[in-house]
Amino acid sequence: MKTCFKRIFAMAMAGVMVCGMLTGCGSKKAETKAETAGDQTAASGEAAIETIEDGVLKVAMECGYAPYNWTQPSDENGAVPISGSSDYAYGYDVMMAKHIADELGLELEIVKLDWDSLVPAVQSGKVDCVIAGQSITSDRLESVDFTTPYYYASIITLVKADGKYADAKGVADLDGAVCTSQQNTVWYDTCLPQIPNAQILPAQESAPAMLVALSAGKCDAVVTDMPTGQAALIAYPDFKLLDFTGADDNFEVSEEEINIGISVKKGSALTEQLNSVLEGLTEEDFNKMMDEAISVQPLSE
Repeated sequence: MKTCFKRIFAMAMAGVMVCGMLTGCGSKKAETKAETAGDQTAASGEAAIETIEDGVLKVAMECGYAPYNWTQPSDENGAVPISGSSDYAYGYDVMMAKHIADELGLELEIVKLDWDSLVPAVQSGKVDCVIAGQSITSDRLESVDFTTPYYYASIITLVKADGKYADAKGVADLDGAVCTSQQNTVWYDTCLPQIPNAQILPAQESAPAMLVALSAGKCDAVVTDMPTGQAALIAYPDFKLLDFTGADDNFEVSEEEINIGISVKKGSALTEQLNSVLEGLTEEDFNKMMDEAISVQPLSE
């Protein structure tokens, strides 16, 4: 399992950074829920969501962003098929997608897309929603709607354990660091510019790609969220995680920027349905689920 993931993880990092593809109508429960959703939607003057009426919830994610989501060759631990592929997806996002689909009485289809294709896929109706570790930023809210948070992720920094920034106690101690992060994220757009005299490299197209840049010595530091950092330490034991939470010199981000939500097409009645499921979960539930995802991710054994 470890060898297999190392190969998958490395391949994802070089280029790309809830189950299974099922067809037909859902169960009687799904049909009932779908009809109810359709009636509610019609009453509000909004368009019905065809996939949900068919009993299938299409959820997009990268399938390459552990521990939120990753690709593996089997259904081990409850992984589910990726649409149009012989591979399977698993991770925190898949766990959440499975829970939501079950609660709504729907079948689940996982659609694998690269990071920058996620929002357009929701806007075009190619998928019903995105569950992919997306921060609820003001920029994204201009394009899509978001549910209430399904995870709260603090910001951390990864450096080499034997590097010059290994003992950094705050953002100022990263002065002059060569750094990077994933494109179109709060980590890259908001956090990196806060580092004094930072030498900011071009954004990486995926989270795995930014980790490979650090591993290869192309940068001194990458900024990401806690779950991604914890997962990275398993794949890269020579990394060190710097958490400035509680320090006077931490990255300044809004609460919204560290809240992770499910993105949905603007005006969609699905937002309310998803929120009704999330209301039944607590932050403790989120953390327990994330801990489980980290514990079963490839290379965790």
